[in-house]
Amino acid sequence: MAIRPILTAPDPRLKAVSTDVEVVDSAIRTLIEDMADSMYAADGIGLAAVQIGVAKRVLVIDLDQKEGKKNPGAYINPKIVWASDELAVFEEGCLSVPEIWDYVERPARIKCEYLDSDGKAQVLEADGMLATCLQHEIDHLNGVLFIDHLSRLKRSMAVKKLTKLKNPSEPA
Repeated sequence: MAIRPILTAPDPRLKAVSTDVEVVDSAIRTLIEDMADSMYAADGIGLAAVQIGVAKRVLVIDLDQKEGKKNPGAYINPKIVWASDELAVFEEGCLSVPEIWDYVERPARIKCEYLDSDGKAQVLEADGMLATCLQHEIDHLNGVLFIDHLSRLKRSMAVKKLTKLKNPSEPA
């Protein structure tokens, strides 16, 4: 399909709260294919539609991508309906926050309801990297970046680095 440009922070469109998909049709399936192509081209494991400038509640995840396999999952209107009290810490990065990596604490296990690319309701219980990735991507749909989970100082340093990457002539 098509590789679309991925927005990078501090682009204000990344702070948009995405709207529900009303009907899963060919346009949404094309969006999903474009998102998967864009994610693979950027060597990512997850991408939310808002990251390519489409403020719809759609995301794709493929944890198998790191082993050179392609097995993308599409999640439409995903909603976390349960999260464990137990927390897990993973080092996170983001295609919209290039070259920034840090540790984020999130619920270790979740239950997520969503529609698949055929528009069928699904329920998924996830833990480990999948739970973290789903939470990270759902955050995008709510206008939240992973750096928003960091301390004020770390977030400020990340934003300065991103601004410098976008405009190298700016003083640090």
